[in-house]
Amino acid sequence: MAGPLPEPALHHSGDGRLKQLTVISGKGGTGKTSLVASFAHLSRGRAVMADCDVDAPDLHLILDPTIVEAREFHALKLAKIDKSRCTACGECKARCRFQAIRDLQVQRLHCEGCKVCQLVCPEEAITMVDRLAGHAYLSHTRLGPLVHARLLPGEGTSGKLVTMVRDMASALARKQGMDMVIIDGSPGIGCPVIASLTASDHALVVTEPTLSGMHDLSRVLEVASHFGIDASVCINKYDLNKENAAMIEDRCRSAGVPMVARIPFDPQVARAIVARRPVVELGGPASEAINDRWAAVHGRLFGKI
Repeated sequence: MAGPLPEPALHHSGDGRLKQLTVISGKGGTGKTSLVASFAHLSRGRAVMADCDVDAPDLHLILDPTIVEAREFHALKLAKIDKSRCTACGECKARCRFQAIRDLQVQRLHCEGCKVCQLVCPEEAITMVDRLAGHAYLSHTRLGPLVHARLLPGEGTSGKLVTMVRDMASALARKQGMDMVIIDGSPGIGCPVIASLTASDHALVVTEPTLSGMHDLSRVLEVASHFGIDASVCINKYDLNKENAAMIEDRCRSAGVPMVARIPFDPQVARAIVARRPVVELGGPASEAINDRWAAVHGRLFGKI
């Protein structure tokens, strides 16, 4: 493990409140993480980055973090059978609706921690124990602090791990005198997305000019609206289908959702991913568009536009 995270220069918006920007998408593959990595560069080390896509994290592939601290994540409890007290009556197996008990052994990937087996055991031979479900990490990168996590294969409750990551990022930002957390949320509209949006000041929704992109954009905007989260939209690779891009803009205009960025298709993005660098470090049309619109996103977050 490396030493403590370095102390950054203070950066304040003026009202003393910690601001949280969550970048989400209705579907995977829209370029959300590439955009977040560029924001990390443009924030000039004055924001804490948080990768809340805990089921399939990939922001670390670009930011190349050095882990400073690892914390265990325990979610659902796991049933444990004390064979010295068990009489093999089979009551626990008969009552387990998840078929998690076989040959007096609890199958880890099947057990949901519901405690039914513990309640029905006549010999009180079953206890519920902590189950390691993943890890959350505090890391240092050349672009600033990063909080990220990894859920172990087969484990659930990813929303709880997202909450843990978000809380750690907020605490780190306050400790280091920063006033901004940039969150890379997971795609879709499920529990991890809702957990990523919680307490966010603004949601930037990244979409693409495809039929599936338009459909999933509508769904995720409905989620943000339901939770009262201010939102704006970025169309990535908008010039691949300008007709669909125009339809997205019309729908956003009708719904009163601001369009803050239109990023063109740019082969430099793929080169940046291969080089494990934000595209804004390589230049090109996409880089110019992101640079131009960062001020708008930042200004909307801090109420300057």
